[in-house]
Amino acid sequence: MSGHVTIDPLADGAGARDRPASAAGHEARVGQVAEGLTERWQAESSLLAAMCAHALVPAGKLFRPILLLESAGAVGGDPAVVLPAAVGAESGHVASLVHDDIIDNDDLRRGRPSVQHKFGADNAIIVGDALIFDLFVALAECRHTGAAPERIVAALDVVARCGIDLCRGQSLEAELCERVDFDLDAYLTMVRLKTAALFRGVCECGALLAGGDEESVLALGTFAENLGCAFQIHDDVMSYTQGTDVMGKPDTSDIRNGRLTLPVIMAYRAADPPDRVAITEVLVGDGDPEGRRATLVAILDRTGAIGAAAALARDYCERAIAALRMLPRSASRDRLHGFAQAAIDRDR
Repeated sequence: MSGHVTIDPLADGAGARDRPASAAGHEARVGQVAEGLTERWQAESSLLAAMCAHALVPAGKLFRPILLLESAGAVGGDPAVVLPAAVGAESGHVASLVHDDIIDNDDLRRGRPSVQHKFGADNAIIVGDALIFDLFVALAECRHTGAAPERIVAALDVVARCGIDLCRGQSLEAELCERVDFDLDAYLTMVRLKTAALFRGVCECGALLAGGDEESVLALGTFAENLGCAFQIHDDVMSYTQGTDVMGKPDTSDIRNGRLTLPVIMAYRAADPPDRVAITEVLVGDGDPEGRRATLVAILDRTGAIGAAAALARDYCERAIAALRMLPRSASRDRLHGFAQAAIDRDR
């Protein structure tokens, strides 16, 4: 998931006079998040600090921090209040990537050596753990930027619960892969837990810290959960339509790990008996990953599974956008609308 989402921050926004300043403020806040990540571990000269810096910098799309900042703006709050939490959101996200790379034994992340490849799996576990704790430190730092203490506690509760959901999703995915279970409903539950939970956490967290009311927090949570599902499904599609150079991680990772993604499940459901056998053999086999991937891509093409999966991603995107209509019109709400569309339009 490397690269950058390109969005027009002025599209369908507030009045014309407000747009340039709003766009400039948005870009400045994103820059502050990137700067905060760069500086996060600079004061400490230790192996742990060096490893955490390697994981965090250079930053990726900063998609989750941006969602947190814009959720704060969408409820009429000051995004500056939630800036530490936005930095922490990226720490939490990167922690999950570090642990994913250990599980998948992937050597690349964002086009660079993964932490587990560069420093070893033992050290990578420690890095992931440290970044999770850093997320909670960052949330607590919002007391210095003006967030009410009770709001910080509520945000901590949301983020912790979403983190547990992420672990539930990871565990469910392992179960599905072990059973080679092509259960569509179970897959969608796994995505809602593993990927969408963190999206929901950052959006609800941003709204809570910025003083949003219960209805607004709920609307942003609904938006985020559907957006997270769309985002993950689109990633599943890109695993079979893009290469390593675009993805920033091995394009054979899902094959090597026998991962049941949505295009594979849809292909299995639509395939004839010989292709079903071939799909299963690809997932459980131990031959050349490139050859197995080529076999699977051919079946995905024959069954129309890529198009079907992409259509479901669009459906989730539309549900996300519909949830935003419960919020008052603002530049932040319009940017969230743009992010939802960009999540399924991105080619990297």
